[in-house]
Amino acid sequence: MKAILIIIAAFVAIISAIIYLNKPQTPQITSQTPTPTPFSEEKVNIKATFTIMTGNITRNFLAEKYHNLSPDVYITPDEPTIIHVKKTEITWDDFFKTLPMKLTKECLITGDGETFCDRKDGTLKFYLNDIESSDFLNKEIKDGDKALIRFTSS
Repeated sequence: MKAILIIIAAFVAIISAIIYLNKPQTPQITSQTPTPTPFSEEKVNIKATFTIMTGNITRNFLAEKYHNLSPDVYITPDEPTIIHVKKTEITWDDFFKTLPMKLTKECLITGDGETFCDRKDGTLKFYLNDIESSDFLNKEIKDGDKALIRFTSS
């Protein structure tokens, strides 16, 4: 009788071991601290101003269609000539691309569809902090910058 119990106990132990060893293993979850990325965008609070003049007309940006169009760079209804920059490395081109208008080195197309291009009929010039700048659109917006985009008829 003892021999039968020993054989049954051994059999149960072997079956249990086989079931335990063949059971799918669940991966152990370990807590990992995220690895910092080599570049992290710095949040900033830069303010700059801009003016666009076509002939003797100073363009205004009071219309709602110009306001708060990007979380990174925008103008507001209460101060529509002040640009608020919230992310590093924002260029003037980045800002103007957020607005419903088009500005290139050669042409200004206003939000109302008027076109002012640098050709025989006029000259489009860019000034940054009172200095003419041919590569204005590629410059990063800095705190306190003053930009003037001016189209003068010939």
